Amino acid sequence: MKNAAPEKNRLTAILFMLAAALVCILGIMLLLLHEKPEDISGTVPPADIPAETAEPIPTEEPTEPPAELNPYGIFDFQYDGRYLKLLEGDSVTGIDVSAYQGQIDWEQVKASGVEFAMIRVGFRGYGEAGTIREDEYARANLEGAAAAGLDVGVYFFSQAVSVEEALEEAEFVLEILDGMELAMPVVYDWEYVNETARTANVDRRTLTDCSLAFLQRVEEAGYWPMLYFNTRQALYMLNLRELNQYDFWLALYSHRMTFPYKIKMWQYTCTGSVPGIEGNCDINIFFP
Repeated sequence: MKNAAPEKNRLTAILFMLAAALVCILGIMLLLLHEKPEDISGTVPPADIPAETAEPIPTEEPTEPPAELNPYGIFDFQYDGRYLKLLEGDSVTGIDVSAYQGQIDWEQVKASGVEFAMIRVGFRGYGEAGTIREDEYARANLEGAAAAGLDVGVYFFSQAVSVEEALEEAEFVLEILDGMELAMPVVYDWEYVNETARTANVDRRTLTDCSLAFLQRVEEAGYWPMLYFNTRQALYMLNLRELNQYDFWLALYSHRMTFPYKIKMWQYTCTGSVPGIEGNCDINIFFP
């Protein structure tokens, strides 16, 4: 018979390593349970958008943050069936759509638990010409969503590089709406595309001024203005404190809320599945 002592020592060492690993895991879990969102003005933003579409982060200091804090944290949301919900308090499920979703069965969308829809009414091209175009499905989606009993809002995908262009975009949206009553906001959605787009070198001052111009014009026309952004834009591309009078719509693709400042709407996924829509769809939570 072979000496059993080496085998026993080896087993003891393995058990010791497993115990140590378990202690480390428990320690990490305890830290997470006590984690709170930090002041975003001094931190690196989370990766809330795909790397291939993420704009480069400048080396300059982050912008001055808005004054009002987000009342919701990382453990305040949970999936209830198909959609993410606020555990305590009111939250409303909605989607935002464009021509990319094609024809939509709005009755199926409504039956699945969706209560509102944000419709893209137009966009500016990101080539040098920057031509404004109406979304191919804008009018059909506006009519279909309303007929199904959904609350409706709209957004414009901007590639403005000046206040004049932002105002041109606002007038374009107002012309399409033509006095139509909306239960949800009219949203300015300026997005970074890539380093070759016409907007690649737009600075913080310009983007903040463009946002103010669009939102002010929408408000003057009697509509509810809202600003859409992701966390990188919030940190480095916008003076949010200057925009405090308007509601914010955040794109943060996660089931955890880590943005520390108050928002009115949260786009928590761009790969959602919604009955009545083929392919991926953005899904949102609205805080009434």
